[in-house]
Parts: sequence; structure tokens; C-alpha cells
Amino acid sequence: MCISDLLSRLEKVKRTGRGRWLACCPAHEDHSPSLAIRELEDGRILIHCFAGCGVQEIVFAAGLELSDLFPPRVEGKHFAKRESSPFPAADILCAIAFEATLVLIAAADMLAGKPLNEFDRDRLAVAVGRIHSALKAGGIHLG
Repeated sequence: MCISDLLSRLEKVKRTGRGRWLACCPAHEDHSPSLAIRELEDGRILIHCFAGCGVQEIVFAAGLELSDLFPPRVEGKHFAKRESSPFPAADILCAIAFEATLVLIAAADMLAGKPLNEFDRDRLAVAVGRIHSALKAGGIHLG
């Protein structure tokens, strides 16, 4: 499968660099792009949802198979050594910018003495989870 086959199945696709895109994740109700996609030089496709969806969930929701993320196997050829951080910091920051804005708004409301309702607290927890997921994807692990 080529990258265009995957991208054609996604919404709000935005190219973020050479071989890199952000899109809405098909595995959950996504309104702002949280799915990072990267095509490696050897044809492998890496995907990561900053909302926490698993690769299998994403691939299934897109109507694909896990094997579609890999080029056809060529006898005697091996994949290059795994990169330490497959997603550049700029992609990670773009994916969590909206979540950071939500945290800022909640903090401003609390500072002004406005209590957060249950929906706002739940959404704030989701935002924090997505930010932690982005840190983990960038190779940063908090205690």
C-alpha cells in the first residue's frame, strides 16, 4: 500500500513536512487532528494517535490491515535501525496545541473563581492525557 491510500481514508489531512502528516483519527470522534502519520524511506508507515488510540484500532477504523503499513517483503532485505523518536517535535506540538489551549482556558476560569462543571473537568482530563501521550511519543517519560 502506498501512503496516498491511507491518507485518502482520513479527514483533515495536513502535510507537516517531508513524509509527515497530521489528520483526524478514524478510531475516535476527532474534531482536531490528533493522528500523526510518517512514511519512512523504506516504505514503512508509522501512525500515532495522541488521544491514545491503538494502532490496530486506527488501522481497522480506516478499513485497512496492519500489513498495509509495511511494504511488500523483499527476500534478503531488512529494515533500517529504529529511530529513537519517529515523530519530530514540531508534529507533536501541532497535535497538542488545541489541548494546551483547553488547559489554559480552564486555568483562567479557575483563577477567576469560576468552578469547572463535570463536562469541563472530564474534558480537561482528556486534554492532560493527550499531552502525556504526546510527551511519551516524543520519548519523554514523566514519573
